[in-house]
Amino acid sequence: MGKPIKIRAKIKGDIAEVKALMPHPMESGARIDADTGEAVPKHFIKEVVCKHNGNVVLNSFWGTAVSKNPYLAFKFKGAKSGDKLEISWVDNTGDTSVSEITFK
Repeated sequence: MGKPIKIRAKIKGDIAEVKALMPHPMESGARIDADTGEAVPKHFIKEVVCKHNGNVVLNSFWGTAVSKNPYLAFKFKGAKSGDKLEISWVDNTGDTSVSEITFK
């Protein structure tokens, strides 16, 4: 299981502003290890899913071009205090991380 996703979210009217930091090494497979001289294996987040009260509000597919510890920010309509927001990812090795918050 990957490290927890750090989520900050607030509501302005009925629009939710979400910011998330996802701790992950995000290796492209193009780097060479200085000690061994071998390529560092690919290790990257493939898919990110964000759910509001169980309904998908964002689904994105990533690749090797995303930087280490990616930051994601987005907005969506229809949020209110007490609603749940879940963000999850899966990487190319099958590792996952899921974090959830409740809007205040």
